[in-house]
Amino acid sequence: MNTRMRRAAVAVTAAVVLPIALSACSDDSSDTSSSSKAASSASDEATDSSSDMAAMDEPFGPACATVPKDGAGSFDGMAKDPVATAASNNPALSTLVTAVKKAGLVDTLNNAENITVFAPTNDAFAKIPKADLDKVLNNKAQLTKILTYHVVGQKLAPKDLENGSFPTLEKSELTTSGSGESYTVNDSGKVVCGNVKTANANVYIIDTVLMPKS
Repeated sequence: MNTRMRRAAVAVTAAVVLPIALSACSDDSSDTSSSSKAASSASDEATDSSSDMAAMDEPFGPACATVPKDGAGSFDGMAKDPVATAASNNPALSTLVTAVKKAGLVDTLNNAENITVFAPTNDAFAKIPKADLDKVLNNKAQLTKILTYHVVGQKLAPKDLENGSFPTLEKSELTTSGSGESYTVNDSGKVVCGNVKTANANVYIIDTVLMPKS
C-alpha cells in the first residue's frame, strides 16, 4: 500500500471512530447528570421526611402556648425530669400535683418506666364543684383510683390515639380518638397540649378530669 492510500485509510478510520467516541462521552455525561439529579432529589426527599418526622414529634395544641419558654417548666426542662417532678414545674398543673402528693403517688409516677399520663389542667379540676373536689382530695383511696385511671403503662405516640383503647394503672380502660392535632379521651376530655415529653413519660394535657366507670 503506497503512502497516499495509507493516509486515506487512516482518515476514514478516524472519521468513523471519532463520532463514536464523542457519542460515548455524551452518554456518560448524560448518565452522570441524571445520577446527580436523582441523588439530589433523594436528598431533598430525605430532608423533607426528616423535617416532617421532627414536626410530628413536637408538642401540639392551643395550651402549649402557655408553657414557659425556658427553665424547668419549659418543654426542654420537663424532658429532663421524671413526670411528677416535671408536672410540678408547670403552673397549669398545680392542682394535679397537689392531688398526686395527697395520694402519695409522687414516687410511684417518678419511678415508673415508659408510661403515658393524661394530665388534667387546673381548669379541668375547677369544673368539679368545690365541695366534691375537697371531698375527693381528702379521700386517699378514691383519689388514688381517679389519678391512676389517668396513667397508661406504655408510651403512646399521637398516632396511637387515633382509635385506641388502653388499660390504665387503675385496672380499667380508657379510650381515645381523633387525628392530626385533635384528640379526645373517653369522648369527653380534649387534649389541649399533647406529646409533651418527660424523662419517663409522654404527657397529654387534657381539659377534663377522667372518672373511672367503677
